[in-house]
Amino acid sequence: MDHSPFNLFLPVAVGSDHAGFDYKEDIRGFLAAQGLAVRDFGAYSTESADYPDHAHAVAAAVEKGECAFGILFCGSGNGVAMAANKHAAIRAAICWNTPIAEVARAHNDANIICIPARYISLELSRQMVERFLVTEFEGGRHARRVGKIACS
Repeated sequence: MDHSPFNLFLPVAVGSDHAGFDYKEDIRGFLAAQGLAVRDFGAYSTESADYPDHAHAVAAAVEKGECAFGILFCGSGNGVAMAANKHAAIRAAICWNTPIAEVARAHNDANIICIPARYISLELSRQMVERFLVTEFEGGRHARRVGKIACS
């Protein structure tokens, strides 16, 4: 019997630049240990890497419906969030604690979590990812607001 708290039918996309590589690798292993499929969009080492390349790849996979959610890491979380949010169907949220990760899903229907690897612990990143992935969008008044995010 599956006792995983995750109820995902699609893979989770992960990506990072060099600053977030170690965190990405940790989360990739954490999710795989929970029985989740993971698609890794790089970086593949701590060699210097351009965060937009990996953020756009993750965002495109989520936007096309190939992946359920995305998880992005860079030093501050800002760069990957800025790049991912250029995609019309993406709502990438920079998160630095578990309550923010929960609200990003529950109120903002975020589909990508962006994590500042240089400013939080690995353990906290695991906790935030878990909370993000198990939290459902509340809809209701929040759906009206989320519907106003995209520019036409």
